[in-house]
Amino acid sequence: MKVVPKVNTNGLYLEDELVDDAFSGVVPFYAQPDNDQDEETELKKPELIGYTVGIPITILGLYKPKFDLAAWKAYESAVYEAQEKYIAALNDWQANGRAAGEQPVYVAPKQPDNLWTEGLTPEQIAELTKPTEQLSELDQLRASNEAMQLAIAELTMMFASRGGETT
Repeated sequence: MKVVPKVNTNGLYLEDELVDDAFSGVVPFYAQPDNDQDEETELKKPELIGYTVGIPITILGLYKPKFDLAAWKAYESAVYEAQEKYIAALNDWQANGRAAGEQPVYVAPKQPDNLWTEGLTPEQIAELTKPTEQLSELDQLRASNEAMQLAIAELTMMFASRGGETT
């Protein structure tokens, strides 16, 4: 078993899912519609809500990983076209009694390297990473003084509630 990311229909990371080790590629997942069987209405089709992605996130430190679904679909199309060309070439080779030279070899297109990108804008990242305001040294001393005064007041009240007795 291995953990793979799930993304929404825009490619933004949602959560991880545990899948079989053999899982690869990109597979859609759907929300199951609430089909009420008492009504005579048309059955609703499941709604596409995202994809399970068998390609690991390769870039560390992304704030909101985003899978490039368009690049993946283009890659899938290129694979399909390469397979179709190979099958046609193989059929031609076999039809010519194998006298047309060596048997064709299937060459798969190269999968894109970086299918994962940052899903947040630079402005959103700046907002997330902006430093929190630090209290000035004087404000820190005031806060510390107030905390000590509260502690002294609590101890004084505890002492007074015991009748001023010491143990």
